Amino acid sequence: MASLQDLIHRFEEGGSGRYLKYGLVFLLVAGLFVRFNFVGYRNLNTQEAMDAAQIARNISEGKGYTTQFIRPLSLHLVKERYMSTHGGVKEPGADIYRIKELPHPDLANPPVYPVVLATMMKVLPMRYEPDGSRPFWSVPYQRSEEATTEMPRRFWRHQPDFMISFFNQILLLVVVLIAFNIARSVFDVNVAWLSALLLICCEYLWRFATSGQSTTLLMLIFMMIAQCLVWIEREEREPHWRSSAQMWLAIALGLLVGLGMLTRYSFGWLIIPVMVYLGIFCVLRRAPILVTVFTLFVLVATPWIVRNWMVSGTPFGTSSYALIEGTPVFPEHTIQRSLNPDTSAVGLRLLSYKFFTNLRRVFQDDIPKLGGSWLPFCFLVGLMLGFRNPALKRLRYFLLGTFVLLILVQVMGRTQLSEDSPDFNSENLLVILVPLVFVFGSGLFFLLLEQMSIRLRPLRYGVIILFSIIISLPMIFALTVAKTAPVTYPPYHPPFINTVSKWMKESELMMSDTPWAVAWYGRRQAVWLTLDAKEEFYAVNDSIKPVRCLFFTPQTIDVKIVSGWVQSGPQSWPSFILEFVSRNILPPRFPLVHAPQPRGYFPSFFVLTDRERWKVEGGKTNRVDLPQTQSTETRPADGKSNTK
Repeated sequence: MASLQDLIHRFEEGGSGRYLKYGLVFLLVAGLFVRFNFVGYRNLNTQEAMDAAQIARNISEGKGYTTQFIRPLSLHLVKERYMSTHGGVKEPGADIYRIKELPHPDLANPPVYPVVLATMMKVLPMRYEPDGSRPFWSVPYQRSEEATTEMPRRFWRHQPDFMISFFNQILLLVVVLIAFNIARSVFDVNVAWLSALLLICCEYLWRFATSGQSTTLLMLIFMMIAQCLVWIEREEREPHWRSSAQMWLAIALGLLVGLGMLTRYSFGWLIIPVMVYLGIFCVLRRAPILVTVFTLFVLVATPWIVRNWMVSGTPFGTSSYALIEGTPVFPEHTIQRSLNPDTSAVGLRLLSYKFFTNLRRVFQDDIPKLGGSWLPFCFLVGLMLGFRNPALKRLRYFLLGTFVLLILVQVMGRTQLSEDSPDFNSENLLVILVPLVFVFGSGLFFLLLEQMSIRLRPLRYGVIILFSIIISLPMIFALTVAKTAPVTYPPYHPPFINTVSKWMKESELMMSDTPWAVAWYGRRQAVWLTLDAKEEFYAVNDSIKPVRCLFFTPQTIDVKIVSGWVQSGPQSWPSFILEFVSRNILPPRFPLVHAPQPRGYFPSFFVLTDRERWKVEGGKTNRVDLPQTQSTETRPADGKSNTK
């Protein structure tokens, strides 16, 4: 009978062992896909993901790069651009805000990710209506009397959300394959297999993939850049291809950095470490390579910057204000919700305050959580070691320089989006380094393993397996604990959002504290909640476009009593809701006076409309699927006003 050591040797060296290895990898990946999506999947729950998704749908339906999520700041920029190009004179009947006759152009998102999603939506079958009938997408009601003809089962998963998540998981697998190839090039096959295994079992990356954000695509672009840098450096030392290979790689690098910038604007800063790397390590064709990379980068990015300038008078639309967001003058989402922001008060002192405050957060929270495991600490230690392989040393220099640069960019670009979703947000740039961090961390582990001088091969494999299990514990816990409910309420409940939105015509405007959800799940134009319930609201309603519905979610309703309700001021939206719910009082001449009973679905949601839109023929009321059982009888508000 063959010994255990002989079996391991056959597994490593034999041809059948290679196929067995690939088969085990396939089973592992397939099992992770099925199990994670069954127990760990959640519908989209971030502003960035829903915003990109609704833009992608507009593109796929031939509506151009337009949005139904209307930021007041975007209205301001479009108006200012119109006035500057027309000499400060408004033409009679002109739609200077581009919101009445024409779809509003999106000024917040770079185009690559929405265009990629739009292509996917064209190819794959998408059912945008919340599904309340078919298994997997819905589950039985706990009480049979809750079921209706329209909704025989309870909503559970949103099909387009799931398809977007699945698509990003495929991108994650491609990232792992590139990481495997890089690790095999600069280390060896053992490091390649270990790093690929740990990346596949990294729960942190799977959460980012299922979030629906552009992070996984950006990570893929970064890994392709890293692969091109490894190849172009190798061609400098030991040519493997034709003499023109370096120039083709330079073209690819310029295109990739440009596409990365058009996936997330802050990624454009990566042109600096790329140019430095090429300038130092590509000596034979330094000048043509640098010129080619920078020229292609500029050619890719410039048309979109020109488009933004033509529409808004800014190079990056509303993202141009990210530097001053989060300062004491513009806390939370203040500037995005402002119709006429005054940025003159923001100076060097406030920017310095933002820098040092966020720098502390990065070192206290973001870096320790990088990768969601302990392996990044091995990477940090490995940076201090000396390597003989020149390709490995040079890739380490690039990674270290990029790491420092992205810390600075992330610190200054941090906004309220990072507070709304601290763990998984589009402003986390360091996460794109995780695959290379795992490669270097795995390399350090094997260096330490060699120092242990373990001669027994089974014991050596035992140490590797134990290390892999420890690093993969977050994924193990995620796959074995109780199933996570995919519904992301509070604050999002797609069936309710969809039902209320259908009360409006496609050309009518809603106002909401979560307009990205109304745009994605409800397919209606929704402006972000103005800064107050008086002057700014009437500025939108009277001068821009009439608001037909107010839609509040627990994001506004479920706030702290003292700071959110009592101290927020008489003109704040929490005070507005409190006055209506407790005393049935609305401000004078307020145009929205009708509320479904009880109290506009408060406290689950809060809805006010200009008329009883929920009524159908015969005076009956449409059934509304709330996240918790409530009566759906209706009554109008009495229209009382506090006109003392």
